Amino acid sequence: MLALKFLWAPDPVAISLGSISIYYYSLMFVIAFAGGLYLMKYMYKKEGVSVTHLDPLLLYMVVGTLLGARLGEVFFYNWDYFQNNLLEIILPFKISEEGWKFVGFRGLASHGAVIGITTALYLYMRKFKYASLLWLLDRIAITVALGGIFIRIGNFFNSEIVGKYTGSNFGVIFKNNGETLPRHPVQLYESLGYFIVFIILFIVYKNTQKSKQEGFLLGLFFALLFSVRFLAEFVKESQGGFGEQLGYLSTGQWLSIPLILLGIGLVVFSARKKVS
Repeated sequence: MLALKFLWAPDPVAISLGSISIYYYSLMFVIAFAGGLYLMKYMYKKEGVSVTHLDPLLLYMVVGTLLGARLGEVFFYNWDYFQNNLLEIILPFKISEEGWKFVGFRGLASHGAVIGITTALYLYMRKFKYASLLWLLDRIAITVALGGIFIRIGNFFNSEIVGKYTGSNFGVIFKNNGETLPRHPVQLYESLGYFIVFIILFIVYKNTQKSKQEGFLLGLFFALLFSVRFLAEFVKESQGGFGEQLGYLSTGQWLSIPLILLGIGLVVFSARKKVS
């Protein structure tokens, strides 16, 4: 029987410039935001919206994503730890008796990012009133699906958010974690799933009238992307959080269910609207 076992032990540092190190995870974030900005510029030009709105939009997106994702990690998954280490919520350091160690912000939760992005864009549209919030969220949803592809690749380089043991000769052995048995490369499963979601959203946006029905693309994004997340959780190692107390499903699955239902609701609601 063919063994599909792969040893994975990458250097998480992509570029070293003297004492400065750029990690693959950080690089994937930069690519995600750059790709999103390029895509938004394409859509704004296509629809005759001034691209001068994009510079402040990028700032709101970066702050909303990182702050929301960080607080999501804190309150959804690791409050038991952070309630006794409050400074580590906002500082990229791990504080111990030995001193301070720079670790970056590796604890980021996608469900928290959704809340952070939505809040940031609400504040953004209160200041820059050139379209409706739903119009903007429809288009941002496409860029977020694109960004998710690269974020999960960054997780793979970090050997984090790993899958469960496969119990066979198929899988990835994360040598940097001291492992000897293959696990599901769930980061790559999710990345592939997000790529498919991105393609679907972009095709719908570019080739159908549905993109003119506000809320349709956002609803499709929620329903598809968090269905991918829900399914991936079945082969993902537990990330902790309140889901362990509730049982049956993981924290990520419990958090995905309301977003999937919201997405279905938005699709149904927007589909009933007449395109002007």
